[in-house]
Amino acid sequence: MINEKRDYIKIRISNIQKENWKKICLDKGISLTSLIVNSVENRMMDDERKHVLEFIEKQDNIFSKIETNINQVAKIVNTQKFISSQELNDFSEKLSEISELKKVQNRIFENIYALLAK
Repeated sequence: MINEKRDYIKIRISNIQKENWKKICLDKGISLTSLIVNSVENRMMDDERKHVLEFIEKQDNIFSKIETNINQVAKIVNTQKFISSQELNDFSEKLSEISELKKVQNRIFENIYALLAK
């Protein structure tokens, strides 16, 4: 293996720093090695990568539901040539939800691009 991990680096830090770093790792669900290496190399942390993937999966599921609802509204309107105020409100809420998700998605992608650019 080319990137086989066989070497060690010893550093001296205070017990307080060590405990703080271990707490950060516990909170993030990552290893101390991952925290240090990714921080030094300015790479995305494993927990951040996990959050991005979870967000994308959640977004995909929500967009599928919204798409289904939009198609149902279109079918009703095309059949009845009418849409009730409740259905219109539901439709508007789904569009607002899409707008909010897109804003979050764009912020996440901006962060990813910034990390990749370094």
